[in-house]
Amino acid sequence: MPRKKLVRRVGLSALAFVLVAVVALSIFAISTVRQPFPQTGGTLDVEGLSGQVQVSRDARGIPTIYADTATDLFRAQGYVSAQDRFFEMDLRRHITAGRLSELVGASGLQTDRVIRTMGWRRVAEAELPRLAPETRQYLQAYADGVNAYIRAEGSAASMSLEYRLLATRNPDYRVEPWSPVDSLAWLKAMAWDLRGDYDDELTRARLSRGGRTPVSQINLLYPPYPYERNLPILSSDDWKPRSADATSQAAAPVPAVASALRAPTTQSALDRTASAIDAIPATFGKGEDIGSNSWVVSGSRTTTGKPLLANDPHLSLAIPSIWSQVNLQCRTLSTSCPFQVSGFSFSGLPGVVIGHNQKVAWGFTNLGPDVTDFYLEQVTGDTYLRDGRQVPLQSRTETIKVAGGADVPITVRSTVHGPILSDAVPSVEEAGDRVVVRGAPQSSSFAVSLAWTALTPGTTADAIFAMDRATSWQEFRSAAELFAVPSQNLVYADTDGHIGYQAPGVIPVRRSATSGAPPGYWPSPGWDSQWDWRGTVPFDEMPYAYDPPEGYIVTANQAVTAADEPFLTTEWDAGFRAQRIRELINGAGKVSPQKMSDIQGDVRNTFAPMLSERLLQVQVDDFTAQAQLLLRDWDGSQPSGTGRDSASAAYYNAVWKHLLEYTFDELPNDIAPNGGSRWMVVMEQLLKDPDNDWWDDRTTPGVVEGSGEILKRALVEARLDLARELGKVPATWRWGRLHQLELTHQVMGDPSLPEVVRSIFDRGGIELGGGSSIVNANGWDAAEPGYAVTSGPSMRMVVDLSDLDASRWVNSTGQSGHAYNAHYADQIDAWVANEPFPWPFSRQAVSDASDVELTLTPPGSPAG
Repeated sequence: MPRKKLVRRVGLSALAFVLVAVVALSIFAISTVRQPFPQTGGTLDVEGLSGQVQVSRDARGIPTIYADTATDLFRAQGYVSAQDRFFEMDLRRHITAGRLSELVGASGLQTDRVIRTMGWRRVAEAELPRLAPETRQYLQAYADGVNAYIRAEGSAASMSLEYRLLATRNPDYRVEPWSPVDSLAWLKAMAWDLRGDYDDELTRARLSRGGRTPVSQINLLYPPYPYERNLPILSSDDWKPRSADATSQAAAPVPAVASALRAPTTQSALDRTASAIDAIPATFGKGEDIGSNSWVVSGSRTTTGKPLLANDPHLSLAIPSIWSQVNLQCRTLSTSCPFQVSGFSFSGLPGVVIGHNQKVAWGFTNLGPDVTDFYLEQVTGDTYLRDGRQVPLQSRTETIKVAGGADVPITVRSTVHGPILSDAVPSVEEAGDRVVVRGAPQSSSFAVSLAWTALTPGTTADAIFAMDRATSWQEFRSAAELFAVPSQNLVYADTDGHIGYQAPGVIPVRRSATSGAPPGYWPSPGWDSQWDWRGTVPFDEMPYAYDPPEGYIVTANQAVTAADEPFLTTEWDAGFRAQRIRELINGAGKVSPQKMSDIQGDVRNTFAPMLSERLLQVQVDDFTAQAQLLLRDWDGSQPSGTGRDSASAAYYNAVWKHLLEYTFDELPNDIAPNGGSRWMVVMEQLLKDPDNDWWDDRTTPGVVEGSGEILKRALVEARLDLARELGKVPATWRWGRLHQLELTHQVMGDPSLPEVVRSIFDRGGIELGGGSSIVNANGWDAAEPGYAVTSGPSMRMVVDLSDLDASRWVNSTGQSGHAYNAHYADQIDAWVANEPFPWPFSRQAVSDASDVELTLTPPGSPAG
């Protein structure tokens, strides 16, 4: 390059940098940044209130709200939620309505296509009138509070810094009033990310097409649950299934399905469906290791003499946190104002989702039942094949508005099973997408429809309020019966000393489309009604336990029961976390509140010693052996800091990553192993079969590798990688240098934005211990470059039923959604260190912890 041009380019770059810096300083001046911060002290008028409401915030900005009526309580919650997190609320309602493009422009278009196709908001609209009258009243009160805030602020720019930045590409944006449906639609996002077997069903079909992977080899990737090493939630003495046969009927093979999965043209439909699913943002989390830990210990086994309950949901980690903390208190408990409840909720949703009230505490982990099925549909024109005849597709047209761009019309087609999800990704080439399927009377085109329990209106919102006011096991179970989606493991404890477990949710009863396979294991033939769902499992046949003799209950996404026949699903987490928690409880003698918290921070990888023993048997060169020795006498602990365990963890995880890559090199990139618990069981089984076809490297024709060659290659390459990444001396390596968390804002963390903008909202470089399938579940994806944390404990809580004020909690970021607010990121350090904060509940404890107090009054009142 000529020197003159080089100087000119550098000069322009420097000028651009100066301009960006000047503009940034102008935009992000202190007054601008602070403008949206909420008023938290003094007095504010709030339309619609019938009396005064007190909002007391502690040192972390967490509000306790006192009111005399339930509607005032939720109206105030709506106002306070909007004060803290309105942009997040607005973003969530745009996502769930399939209107993200209206807010962020064309980058939201593919997300909108998929969510409009499923119709999340349409389902929420149908759900609202079916809810209990008091639930609708509470939702409306919450919406009224949000709208009072919107009217008081007047413009989007005064509500959040994000709006000021988005105005550069969307200057005409106006904030709409909040509605109860906006709150309900967020429950569909929760149900979507926490549904059960959908990726695996689709993956199996994609692998089997064209016969490219034998079914026997595919089955090796989905091993049965390891009951012999990791116990289920309930023993056979606690609960026996009464409807297993009804939920797991197998039948003879269906030739049409086998033919369809082999047909080359099915590829485009299956791939389009997978692309559609991937287009939805990870609002709660994605991947097989998205789960949670929750357990409860009876007073007979605790130092307090009353139950202790712990919960830490493992979800996507972003800033602000997915959770918002709140304490809702009726000043006087009554049938008309029955709430004294504290815990974690979602911005935009009234009530408390996880927490405790004056009598009862509860926690959630994902049950993960199979509540979705894909159906292969034979479509011809505007009809599809159904029991030997062509029937009309249901069809509707919707228009997606795009900020800064033209409107985009889409057509949504549905069958009796549900929306055709393969339509949600624009087809690049339909020519040749026609096949003759054996068993079908005519040539037709395949599409893939989705049956999902959450696309039927449910009563989950009723369940949330019912749990919030439940004061006994019977009332809690009645509330759980209303919890439709997503199906969760519920653990329970009360101040009277009882503990319990309940599995709720709408679980379909179906038949399998393949002989010997569990129900929902493969896509089903949509043209034959015998494979339709045949109802749902009655609630009284769902698993539960009350005061089990063992004295504790552990749920960590493992199998629920030891049923001989598949029940609920076969796609459980393999149970390493759950078994580790059981071991720690059993070894503790009397369990203290501090011990409960310590267990949440446990970083032991219980699978690692088994694999390390095998790795130590491999002969390697001296350079590699320097690292290999780190695995000797290592117990699998994965701390983030300095020390031998941290160095061992760094090397082990690098080896694990390469071992999965080399063993399963023939798998497509988008379904490569993520390294979670299922893959640990897969690898354990393959190590017993050193000549299995999965070990062979298909890129080396004429050479057939076995396990020994692949293990050695993983050891060598991991040593080389870490020498480049962390230095040549293995003893100096640190797991935390590799395993870091970047907390990114869902909109302002977009890599396409200038770093100066992203740095205002994002927080990163956070070194974490733990890892996938570890109790401190800071997961990472072995299929992606590096070891970055992809999910983790989104919050932690330990409830002490002997003294609720002695309970502890911590969020992963902070209470506020306003960048640079004191409470935007003030809990991160404590969360990283697993040092939860006091959780005041009683009036005296709240008063003692109060940092600032705000009085909300009806307009025109004497105090207003």
